[in-house]
Formats: sequence, C-alpha cells, structure tokens
Amino acid sequence: MSIRHGLLALLDQGPRYGYQLRADFEARTGATWPLNVGQVYTTLGRLERDGLVEPAGEDGEGHLFYAVTEAGRAELRQWFDTPVPRTNPPRDELAIKLAMAVTVPGVDVQAVVQAQRRHSMKALQDYTRLKAQALTAGEAPGDLAWLLVLEQLIFQTEAEIRWLDHCETRLAQHAARPVPPAAAPAADRPAGRRRTRI
Repeated sequence: MSIRHGLLALLDQGPRYGYQLRADFEARTGATWPLNVGQVYTTLGRLERDGLVEPAGEDGEGHLFYAVTEAGRAELRQWFDTPVPRTNPPRDELAIKLAMAVTVPGVDVQAVVQAQRRHSMKALQDYTRLKAQALTAGEAPGDLAWLLVLEQLIFQTEAEIRWLDHCETRLAQHAARPVPPAAAPAADRPAGRRRTRI
C-alpha cells in the first residue's frame, strides 16, 4: 500500500493535519493497514520536500494543516492511471515459511499447513461477518471503500485456502514418490580399467 499516495488522495479532498490524515486513512481501509502518526508526519515531510504538499496554516489548537499542490494532484492522477505492477510481487511470509519448512529436517509440514488453514478459515469467517455488517451500514463513500477492502481480503483469503489445499496435494504426491537409490560410496564402486604406462 502506498501511504504516500493514500495521503495525497485524502489531501486532494481538502487540507488536513496529521492526526486527521491518520484517522481518515484508517477509516477508509477499515484499519486494515494501521498507521502510526510518526509514519504520517514522516511521509508528509517527504511530500513537502518533493513539492507535492505545502503547509496550509494552523488551527487554534496549533495543528499544522497540509494541502496538496498541483504537482501533488498530477502525481496522484498518474498513480490512479497506472496499473499496480506485478513484476516485483510482495514477499509472502506464508510462502516463505512453507518453502523453508519443506527443507528443514524435523518440521511437520502437514501440521504447519493445517494450523494455517484453521487460522485462514477463522479470518475468512470474520471478514464475511464484517462484510455482512458493512452491507447493512449504508451507502456513504467511506462504507463503499471499506466494503471493497473487505472483499479484497475475502478473495485473498479464499485464494490462500485453495493454495494450502494445493500444497497438501503436492506434499502427498511428493511423499508417494519412490526414493531413488543413494549413490554408492567411491570405495564400493567397481574399479574401472586402469591404464598402464609403457
């Protein structure tokens, strides 16, 4: 998730200060990607340095507001117009865990898969329940944003469960393969014909 562009999208709707940006970002995403306020202010500093946002005054409580610049709007439009690249897929901790588990002696890979499946099924049930609540909540743009995020999480979790099923099948096929005979040690190998020098 691009925090940089998410903040630009919020500022495109009007000036805000850091805590407002954090709260609005989390409201739009259902707190799926929680931000700490330090991340928000660090990102705002970079956006200001790059000329994409600018200070827009303070309120009576001393909150510094930021506003998007024309350059910031142009970058935001470019972000919306450009597909998310798949050339560098994000690291998936589960894929890394299973890749390591199949190579480390003594790890019960089936147990790892089963534990993850139970966890993923519980998450899927939770997401589905939240989706039902979101569908009855209303039709505000924030509700639609949260619904889209929830549905992405549901599809992603369903895909993960299907992949775990595939992993179990692959593990069973691998276990059923005949083990090739080990290569004989050099001392046990028949001696080849030796050449004699004349």
